[in-house]
Amino acid sequence: MKTIGLIGGMSFDSTVEYYKIINTAVRNELGKNASAKILLHSMNFQEIVDLQFQGEWEKLGSIVCEAAIGLEKSGADFILICTNLMHKVVPIVEKKVSIPIIHIADVTSMEIKAQKIRKVALLGTIFTMEEDFYKNRIESHGIEVILPDKEDRQEVSRVIYEELCRSIIKEDSQAKYEEIIEKMIEKGAEGVILGCTEIPLLLEKSRIPLFNTTEIHALSAVKLALEKRKEAICN
Repeated sequence: MKTIGLIGGMSFDSTVEYYKIINTAVRNELGKNASAKILLHSMNFQEIVDLQFQGEWEKLGSIVCEAAIGLEKSGADFILICTNLMHKVVPIVEKKVSIPIIHIADVTSMEIKAQKIRKVALLGTIFTMEEDFYKNRIESHGIEVILPDKEDRQEVSRVIYEELCRSIIKEDSQAKYEEIIEKMIEKGAEGVILGCTEIPLLLEKSRIPLFNTTEIHALSAVKLALEKRKEAICN
């Protein structure tokens, strides 16, 4: 079994979900008391948030690089950054490590295409929705991405930072997200990318497919971690 390196704590609530999803899937696959081989570097999320809103992306890249280098030295075979937004610094990190970084937008795009969906709404932090690093990555797979209007983008992001990342779940926020999704359906969305790893804590279902990036990303790690083991069993 390969060793999974996780860069988490952004927020710790979603990192808990990664850990649970990965280990549950490994146990289901291998049986008995099996669990995943995981190395975790957990961040102080307040430090990360402050730097995000200060626009200190070079400094954020250095912090994530340090974590990734540490995981590689400790024996990780590949890395997952347990947040959508911090994939903004992946190009910086990839230059500093020799092991793969499994990009959350790539594996999410593969799942969208598997469901034969070509037009999706994107919900996430204000940075994820309004900057090109994430949207362009999805669109490079031949998928059209549409966004909520400005006011709705601000509300989606506010709920993430002020509620979900603080373990606060409110019914009125859930209703607001559902209302925003309905507007996106009217604009032609065939599915919705939950482009923040905390959003699945608030939304579980909709009348169109929801792409839970936390689950998709975590399960992609399991597939890669067990890849050679499965080949050996088959042979």
